[in-house]
Amino acid sequence: MIEPSPLPPLRLSAPAPPDNTTRVDAAVRWTLTLSALARLVASGEAVSKADLVAAAGLARTTVSTGVDELLAHGVLELDGIRPTAGRGRPADRLALCPRGGFVLVADLGAHGAHLAALDLSQRLHAHTHVDIDVADGPDAVLDAIESHLLTLRAGLPGGAPVRAAVIGVPGPVDGRRGVPVRPPIMPGWHGYPVTARLRRRLGCPVLLENDVNLRALGEARALPADQAPLLFVKVGTGIGGGLITQAGELHHGADGAAGDIGHIRVRGAPDIACVCGNVGCIEAVASAAAIAARLGSPVPGGGIATINDVRAMVSRGDATAVGLVREAAALIGEVVATLVHFYNPARVTIGGSVAAASDELLAGIRAVVYQRALPLATRNLVLANSVLGEYAGVAGATVLGIEQVLSADGIGVLMGARRS
Repeated sequence: MIEPSPLPPLRLSAPAPPDNTTRVDAAVRWTLTLSALARLVASGEAVSKADLVAAAGLARTTVSTGVDELLAHGVLELDGIRPTAGRGRPADRLALCPRGGFVLVADLGAHGAHLAALDLSQRLHAHTHVDIDVADGPDAVLDAIESHLLTLRAGLPGGAPVRAAVIGVPGPVDGRRGVPVRPPIMPGWHGYPVTARLRRRLGCPVLLENDVNLRALGEARALPADQAPLLFVKVGTGIGGGLITQAGELHHGADGAAGDIGHIRVRGAPDIACVCGNVGCIEAVASAAAIAARLGSPVPGGGIATINDVRAMVSRGDATAVGLVREAAALIGEVVATLVHFYNPARVTIGGSVAAASDELLAGIRAVVYQRALPLATRNLVLANSVLGEYAGVAGATVLGIEQVLSADGIGVLMGARRS
């Protein structure tokens, strides 16, 4: 059953096929070529054999042979015809085959997770939200995530396997090793073999990514290409950032730490201790959790405010909560202004629970950025709330998963499985 999707069509990247100077053996070269052809179709840059010849710069016979093989193995399908100019014969329209397989995604936040199953054409087959607490540790959390993902998988149409899974977590990760790295709000997760565990349970390749990186990628691929470079800033339990290059790809840095902005110390911030062990970090003084701590009890005799309380109070215009959000916005704006100078993005997107509750956070950040940053860095800058909201992470995970399936490694596995 296809569910109504909360996501718009997402742009997929299309790397060029190998040229004649690339020194690889014939089998590897052919797999790279098949991957490039499939991703050109998936991206929408080419929807016919003639389009592929022009876009890939390959000979007609090479394109024709490659497309025929991709059709035979269920990666592509014919999707009607595309009229051609003049009296030429209409061309067959190519599209990704939804029966080529599925991608499972799990976007974990501090207290909840969005889980979804999509086919290779981005059609949503199942989606659920589950309550978790990452502070419970990896075994308890992943037990729940695995159980729900296996339930989603069991409900998928038969005949097409899960080709990849993507999981996002709210902390720094080493994507190559598939482990979290000293995540401040995730006790017990450091070095835990997340991808190895999920790979055993799900029987497919698994990618681990930071949750804000997934949001940044999803947001960028839902917007026109000219909105990159993009900086995504999430203000939730913590504060995090994700960077997208002008080419629309994630910028991880040398060790995957790029965008970890929550532990920048901001000028004028109070010396509040942060979970990372330092004082005055922007996360410790301006996150939703920090605002909740400053609110104290939202009702006389009640318990300490939660992030949900903050969101509700801001939504209804509570003066105390709004004032604290404005103070937080001023501090976050200082950090964002510095990043705007350093990275010169085309767009800064603000996301997270506080941003979703009201425009107060966005307005405060925007005021500081345009005051502090120089005109060259801001004259064309778009600074806006997330267009995807809570589903931005699911979007980014979808992009990563499908691009993994259509990568040279993924195509090689798929072709091998179909031949056996």
